[in-house]
Amino acid sequence: MKAKDLMVPLKEYLVPGDGLNAFLENIRAARADARTCCVKTLPVLDGGGRPIGVLSLFDILKSIHPDYLSTADLHSFTWDGMLESLARKVAGKKVSDLMMSPVVTVKEDHPLMECVDQMVKHHISTIFVVSENGKLLGTLYEDDIFFVIADAIQGGRQP
Repeated sequence: MKAKDLMVPLKEYLVPGDGLNAFLENIRAARADARTCCVKTLPVLDGGGRPIGVLSLFDILKSIHPDYLSTADLHSFTWDGMLESLARKVAGKKVSDLMMSPVVTVKEDHPLMECVDQMVKHHISTIFVVSENGKLLGTLYEDDIFFVIADAIQGGRQP
């Protein structure tokens, strides 16, 4: 089986100049689709449709987490209202301010095992599938690969 056989075709994506609201709206839209209910990352594309970054839920969490919390003595610290306050401070940021780059991709004809190899090596749960010219075609999720593995473990049984 190849990456193109299991990928979800490209629907939602971002461009570097988008605000965080574009990310939030696209994540909500993707999660409303039964096929993409576990979407946690979105690709950031250049004008030619090639991936130049990725923005994830974790990137948003990191953006509101102050560095000083990892070293502070928090025994008399209050957390109440802190999340909302810090979230409001990053509201004006652009996708390009928070996106991670470079993007890990696989070609559409790569075997699934090569996709798993890249996911494990880079500690990612989503990998983007590109054409020969680097244009983004779709997304491959660890959940989908997991069910191929589960079917193989169970002797080809499918629910």
